[in-house]
Amino acid sequence: MKTKSLSTVLLFLLLGYVSFGQVTEVEKKLREVKADTIMGWKKGGVVALNFAQTSLTNWAAGGQNSLSLNGLFSGFATYKQGKSSWDNLLEIGYGLLKQGDEGYRKTDDKIELTSKYGREAFKDFNYAALLNFRTQMSPGYKYPDTQNKISDAFAPAYLMLALGLDYKPSPYISAFIAPVAAKFTFVTDPVLSDAGAFGVTPGETSRSEFGGYLRAIYTRSDFKGEFLKNVAFTTKLDLFSNYRDNPQNIDINWETLIALKVNKFISVSFNINLLYDDNVKVPVDRNGNGIFEPTETPGPRTQFKEILGVGFSYKF
Repeated sequence: MKTKSLSTVLLFLLLGYVSFGQVTEVEKKLREVKADTIMGWKKGGVVALNFAQTSLTNWAAGGQNSLSLNGLFSGFATYKQGKSSWDNLLEIGYGLLKQGDEGYRKTDDKIELTSKYGREAFKDFNYAALLNFRTQMSPGYKYPDTQNKISDAFAPAYLMLALGLDYKPSPYISAFIAPVAAKFTFVTDPVLSDAGAFGVTPGETSRSEFGGYLRAIYTRSDFKGEFLKNVAFTTKLDLFSNYRDNPQNIDINWETLIALKVNKFISVSFNINLLYDDNVKVPVDRNGNGIFEPTETPGPRTQFKEILGVGFSYKF
């Protein structure tokens, strides 16, 4: 009887050990999956309000070197499920200047939405489709001329649609290469449309281009060492070549942001943006009299914007 009871106890212990081992093994695998792949939605962003020093050179949307107040919103939402991923980014920036007795003047104006869907292809590569939309919110002028607009809300607006491969060799680097891309330029303001601004045919409100597109991004905020531990760095480069019209004249949009976190709410930011579009004719006041003479022919030029800001920021 004792032998039978002992055998029964040993059997239950053995079954319990096997069951426990199976549970812990399954739990271990689940933990490994969770650690390696973050499924579902991930959201975040930053809101900043800065007192800024701005320097503009040949900036097509208009502006003035100044001390100004700049606001910034940057938010992201990413979704991952299995082999699929969906990345969304919204950036909004606006700046105003009031100098002396002059009225309010614009120093920054930007709305940019990027949405990219990816499907795992092979090591470090995803098949991807991208949508990028850029525009602004209010009229722009070539100061001191405040009578003639050189830009306005949705004038211009740019829409990019592209299909290609997204290369991600590390968490910090992404290169989206699209041999098939369509770029649309919209100019909804009648006066600017009639003038053929931003490359549209005079009187038309849009222009379409077909070509190749590249977007490369490097972003990092986990630097080591005392000097860089509170520094976030992001640089992104967009290149577009129109297959049907002077493909050697590549459109360039290169933007770099360096942010230094002083404490929980105070930050210092330095943003530079370089643009070149062969279809955008930039007026230049060569004699400095504030009037664009007929001999001062507008033409494609390198546009450059720099903003240095110190102020309030909140990360969520």
